[in-house]
Amino acid sequence: MFGVINMPPPEKLVGLIGKTNVGKSTLFAAITLAPVEIANHPFTTIKPNMGVGYVRRRCVHVELGLPKCDPRTGMCINGYRFIPVKIMDVAGLIPGAHKGRGLGNKFMDDLRQADALIHVVDASGSTDLEGNPVSPGTSDPLEEAKLIQFEVDEWYKNVILRIWENRISRHIYTVKEPIEYLTQNLSGLSIKKHHVIKALKDTGLNDKPLKNWRREDVESLALSLRRISKPILIAANKIDLGPAEENVKRLKEFFGEKYVVPVSGLAEYILRKAALNKYVEYLPGDPDFKILDADKLTSKQKHVLEIIREKVLRKYGSTGVQELINRAVFDILDLIVVYPVEDHRKYTDHYGNILPDAYLVPRGTTARELAYMIHTDLGKTFLYAINAKTGERIGEDHVLNDNDVIKIVAAKAHR
Repeated sequence: MFGVINMPPPEKLVGLIGKTNVGKSTLFAAITLAPVEIANHPFTTIKPNMGVGYVRRRCVHVELGLPKCDPRTGMCINGYRFIPVKIMDVAGLIPGAHKGRGLGNKFMDDLRQADALIHVVDASGSTDLEGNPVSPGTSDPLEEAKLIQFEVDEWYKNVILRIWENRISRHIYTVKEPIEYLTQNLSGLSIKKHHVIKALKDTGLNDKPLKNWRREDVESLALSLRRISKPILIAANKIDLGPAEENVKRLKEFFGEKYVVPVSGLAEYILRKAALNKYVEYLPGDPDFKILDADKLTSKQKHVLEIIREKVLRKYGSTGVQELINRAVFDILDLIVVYPVEDHRKYTDHYGNILPDAYLVPRGTTARELAYMIHTDLGKTFLYAINAKTGERIGEDHVLNDNDVIKIVAAKAHR
């Protein structure tokens, strides 16, 4: 028998979208600037518009009474585990992007890869719909949010219509497994089988044969698939400027409290840079910071920090940036954290590293599905798993819980 094979955790990709000049690049820089210098890199290939952000969770080593853990990717600081997530800065949008205007085609090509989208909106209303600077309060963030999401929906609908016309419709009279057929043809958009099943149910098309579908049915499915496979969370940015507070309320009323997070990307970026330079003590997501050596700061730097404290931290409880990533991953994508180990008594891998991996997996993941995520051979030869917290042996269909520590036991491979 053998236990966990050291493989990197499954990758999740969150895309940042929005029109130009809303602070998207600053927010991207703030999210991807690690709170400490780390040598290990969680992803093999990072393109110029790609970076790594981190969700923040209380590490399970604290619950287990262990003195520390040894993350293979990410980091653990003051008992908080920072788990890596891929972040993509998608090309800026303008009206008509779905027709190829501006960088629309580049935007749409990037978009298809994402598991979830964060839509950065200028909550201060200081940029018009084309992205040009205007006086705070001049532009309407709610209209901006509606417009960009319309562009995303139109692109998604048009892409799926083309796939339907060019590929799917040619064989609809002979298809025996419509769900498998749709999934196979739409996989290029990172659409999975469970996305298709839910979209068919939500649109009421699950009982309608493909051969009887009309154009409006395809459009309905496309919009449902966008909402399911590319859910959008709004980052109401620039919360310290103009009428942002009132605009945040309006955004929440229209899109729902769950889907809007007030943020200040600039404040977070400044605090993370100051922390890296040892000017302040600050952990992403904290409600305040501590100046470490006031003599190292100029009067201007002290003034900026005090503005951040008064206008952002004390007013909103944080910069909102860490909450944004956490909400995208844990609430919008509904992922949980699971820690695979090889020695369930010592919570270690083969080399003695304590809780080296923290996997972000979909809620409802089973023990065998986790085995496949770790390594295909583990999934194929799965015998049982062990809940390290309780010592209980669990079967392949056992549904994992958030913060579980799991050992996979599999049969020896025959050579």
